[in-house]
Amino acid sequence: MDLSFSREIVITSVLSVEPWIVPWTAKTIVQVILLWIASFWFVGSWIVPFLAYTAGFIKEYLTYRGHALYSLLTDVAEGVVGIALLHRCLAKFKPLSPDWFKFELKGKWQFDVGLGCLMFPVINQLSLVNLNLLPVLQSTPVSNTISVVEQSIVARDPVAMALYAVVVSVCAPIWDEIVFRGFLLPSLTKYMPVWCAILISSVAFALAHFNIQRMLPLVFLGMVMGSVFIRSRNLLPSMSLHSLWNAFVFLDLMK
Repeated sequence: MDLSFSREIVITSVLSVEPWIVPWTAKTIVQVILLWIASFWFVGSWIVPFLAYTAGFIKEYLTYRGHALYSLLTDVAEGVVGIALLHRCLAKFKPLSPDWFKFELKGKWQFDVGLGCLMFPVINQLSLVNLNLLPVLQSTPVSNTISVVEQSIVARDPVAMALYAVVVSVCAPIWDEIVFRGFLLPSLTKYMPVWCAILISSVAFALAHFNIQRMLPLVFLGMVMGSVFIRSRNLLPSMSLHSLWNAFVFLDLMK
């Protein structure tokens, strides 16, 4: 099938999709997003470090594998708390219509995921464009977490690398897709056209990463994943695409 024709099919189906039935207002939308971001920060920066310190674990003295396990447990804790908050905020609106937070294997969404993967080189180019637009920030020191990941890769510790791979290719796609594609994007269709909801939710997704050097590629990635999600109203395709992108970046880092 001609690639340009395939893109036209995807664009047409995205523009013609029906908005979701959204029982909550903008107040709930803002509340959920702010609580989600705050909970990730609070759990990752305060709760988990405090519990680790109380249990006698000092992060600075952990091995590569210890750091990787710490990162995995932190990510799981952040995600579980975030999902619990989302559930609590939406509890009074249940039961929701069947097309909310849907996970289905059936359907022809694999084609959309494959088409989305063809956008990876474009996302890579946008990363370079973003860095060229903000050259001063290229010298900004990376965080300790990234440094430890890179050290583990250099050391070729297979267990540590496997644990980090689970964090970036399994955990992160699940949490991000549930809130940004599963909740935020459909919620926004109550107030704006679908294409605009895809754009706004993608900008929010990029901002939530707190990395100005990655804004352009993250916004574009969010738009691709949003389009894939909209086509099927199914979170599994966007999660799969998100996972493949993160795996692609992680494998590239390992070179």
